[in-house]
Amino acid sequence: MGTLTVQPTDVLVVVDVQNDFCEGGALAVPDGEGCIPVINGLIDKFDAVVLTQDWHPIGHSSFASSHDGKSPFETVRMPYGEQVLWPNHCVQETFGAEFHPALNATKASLIVRKGFRPQIDSYSTFYENDRQTATGLTGYLKDRGFTRVFLVGLATDFCVAWSALDGRAESFEMVLVEDACRAIDLDGSLDAAMKAMANAGVVTCKSDEILAA
Repeated sequence: MGTLTVQPTDVLVVVDVQNDFCEGGALAVPDGEGCIPVINGLIDKFDAVVLTQDWHPIGHSSFASSHDGKSPFETVRMPYGEQVLWPNHCVQETFGAEFHPALNATKASLIVRKGFRPQIDSYSTFYENDRQTATGLTGYLKDRGFTRVFLVGLATDFCVAWSALDGRAESFEMVLVEDACRAIDLDGSLDAAMKAMANAGVVTCKSDEILAA
């Protein structure tokens, strides 16, 4: 096993560790809460930590309930392309949208909220799903001089993977900490996401490689 030493130009981005994505939540990722102890250990290791938060208004266009006759996990065509429809989740100002209470959120220097525009879903922490509307994370990271981004959180095959791919497109080194993430794996989505990340030059590692350095 190798080691990865955290540098001053490294940042840890914790993706969507919220109640609705954990056990008992409206869109629970299998064992979603299981990655939290690993994430907390990594947070202690990094000086720079960013949290992201899914933050949908009531009636968001990505909710199946907003489309007559549609069920969760069906797809529809949006102006920006194909969209998976989800159960209502991470609605603003609800318990489900809050960070999981076990997550050490106090060290974060920035919280990026995404998916708050009613007509556009947002998986990536860099861009919403129209691939044009920026969250502002790129500018923040570049202004602070960060060049390598370590990604952890939920879910590996959606918000984490899209973030990794967009981060590479924005010229950041991207590192996926595999055991600090959990996946939905919808119709082979995990395998497809892992292949896409590998092809884009995303590095994968285990948390031990960072904690042992």
